[in-house]
Amino acid sequence: MSIKTVVIASANPVKVNAALGGLQRMFPDVQFKTEPVSVPSDVADQPMTDAETLEGATNRVQNAFVSFPHADYWVGIEGGVAVIQNELAAFAWVVVKSKELQGKARSGTFFLPRAVSELVEQGIELGTADDMVFNHSNSKQKGGAIGILTGDVLDRKELYEQAVVLALVPFRNEKLYAEKSANGN
Repeated sequence: MSIKTVVIASANPVKVNAALGGLQRMFPDVQFKTEPVSVPSDVADQPMTDAETLEGATNRVQNAFVSFPHADYWVGIEGGVAVIQNELAAFAWVVVKSKELQGKARSGTFFLPRAVSELVEQGIELGTADDMVFNHSNSKQKGGAIGILTGDVLDRKELYEQAVVLALVPFRNEKLYAEKSANGN
């Protein structure tokens, strides 16, 4: 069994476990050694658009790569929100990088209740807003908003893990994606 080193651009255990879970699901014959690191996203603490959230995940991967260049993979996960049809929706972007390829995917999206949305729109980070509205503590390192709202039927780790799997599609189909890059398409 080969061993691959993965730098996860966060010390948040939910993000670390989601990255590891997605990698293990896609590559069950590989053993992964994770190295969680805190690196800046270079966007707002609470990204407020789809583009800003993707930029945050991309920046995390790049900052992790520059700081820790001796790994096999780098994973960045950034949670964000965006207004869709006058409602605030929550989601995350995942970016996975190797020296040869990059994959990216967005998680499922769900809409936040008005009480949470109002706090986020006032500049409060989603995790803090969840804690305030639902009387929780440090929910962003646990089940997150989705865990609270679904009664843990789906939690933040599962939501992010699926996006990690989707971001790994190019790595499972390396020849197809390498050809696409080589042709400039």
